[in-house]
Amino acid sequence: MTDTLPEARSSPAARRDVVFRACLAAFLMLFVGMVLTLVVADLTYPKAIHWREAFTTGRADVWFAVRLSLITSTIALVASIIVGLPAAYVLSRFRLPGATVIDTIIDLPIVIPPPVVGLSLLVAFGPKGFGIDAFLERKFGFAMMYEAWGIPLAQFLVAAAFCIRALKAAFDSINPRLEHVARSLGCSSWQAFWRVSLPLARNGLIAGAIMTWARALSEFGPILFFCGATPRKTEVMPIAMFLNYSEGKIERGVVLALLMVGIAVVTLITFKKLGGKGYLW
Repeated sequence: MTDTLPEARSSPAARRDVVFRACLAAFLMLFVGMVLTLVVADLTYPKAIHWREAFTTGRADVWFAVRLSLITSTIALVASIIVGLPAAYVLSRFRLPGATVIDTIIDLPIVIPPPVVGLSLLVAFGPKGFGIDAFLERKFGFAMMYEAWGIPLAQFLVAAAFCIRALKAAFDSINPRLEHVARSLGCSSWQAFWRVSLPLARNGLIAGAIMTWARALSEFGPILFFCGATPRKTEVMPIAMFLNYSEGKIERGVVLALLMVGIAVVTLITFKKLGGKGYLW
């Protein structure tokens, strides 16, 4: 038996299998290498003096952008969970008439170019659209167009769609029969959801929430079109990077980019540690 093993390993079929796997691995490593090239280029571009300048001479601007990004993306996350949790559960558990149309509408903010979302918000809130901005200012004393108030809304429209998909994947991983058993033992539909489905899907829900927050944090196009790019007003981190690039301060822009890459890496590691699966869009 042992004498035939070397021959089996060197057979034409075995050699073809090795070549096939090597080709697949080559494409995988090609893409991994491209991403690493970009990251290494960013890491090596700014020097130590540029990091010091970003957090000393430009400290107020950098920290303003970081703080505004964290606040607005957290607000967008909370709103996304409030809307996304029940929506995801409905999509996961019930058969809806026109489900394909509903799915398409939910995915639309994710698939269309981000600037389209911002431009559409601008049209809807503007005086020639539905006049929502004038109504808010007249009734409540604040506006959203070209104001920081509009940033969470711009982030929410894309993040909420992503949140629904991520949370639906978490609920899909739970066998519906467990809820049926709970109801047969006397639980109401609400109790079965609260005591069975929600705890079992907890890790997936947390992972989905983390990725939703990261998606809101990275939004640029909708904010640029709907809220503008005003320094120390609507200057979230992607907008701050854009403003620094526009002013020729490439090094400071790269520093901000690396901060966002660092946040993204931590987010992805946390997502994978919690066993997150589903849409990452």
